[in-house]
Amino acid sequence: MRRTAQVISLVTIVSFLSFGLVGCTFIFQKGRRSDIEKITQLKSELSEMERAKAELEDKLKREIGNKEVKIEMLERGLVITFVSEVLFDSGKAKLREDALEKINKVSSVLNTTVRDLNVGVEGHTDNVPIKYSGWKSNWELSSARAMSVLHHLVDSQGVAPQRLSATGYGEYHPVATNDTAEGRQKNRRVEIVILPKVSKEEAVVPAQSEENLK
Repeated sequence: MRRTAQVISLVTIVSFLSFGLVGCTFIFQKGRRSDIEKITQLKSELSEMERAKAELEDKLKREIGNKEVKIEMLERGLVITFVSEVLFDSGKAKLREDALEKINKVSSVLNTTVRDLNVGVEGHTDNVPIKYSGWKSNWELSSARAMSVLHHLVDSQGVAPQRLSATGYGEYHPVATNDTAEGRQKNRRVEIVILPKVSKEEAVVPAQSEENLK
């Protein structure tokens, strides 16, 4: 009876995690008790990110309602997407003054609820070629915008620099068509991604035999 209860408990935990982290598949094979600890760690991180999502949705309620910000729990982590026009003037990489308050709402959660998790800042553009703004290409512009957000988080908000990275993807990771003005606006964005410590590969957990569960 004791072994049966332990197995049921393990299956319940895995079912919860599979619902919480889209795209992760948990495969059971013969293994060690330490793998249960890995499940527990992942469950704790997901719980932190779910709390962070709820807090961000509350803090950014107005911006979400105005379609300036979108918050999603995706396979790669908790993604906060800002429309570029909310943060920057056209062709520029300097943060607008009225954008700082919005980013500060994110940093307050980064410094509390998910203070132990790493964060990626990603810049994206549409596919309209650079003509007048002085950048060599959309890669440079997207990278500079990501770095501007990163430096603000570190220099003004005290986010630990070792937690942060910045990447410029240019026009090469679109989320909508570039054939319409609406699609191009969606593609011009900055994403702040709260990253889980446990990777997808680490989430493939060996199962516990009855002997190991004793």
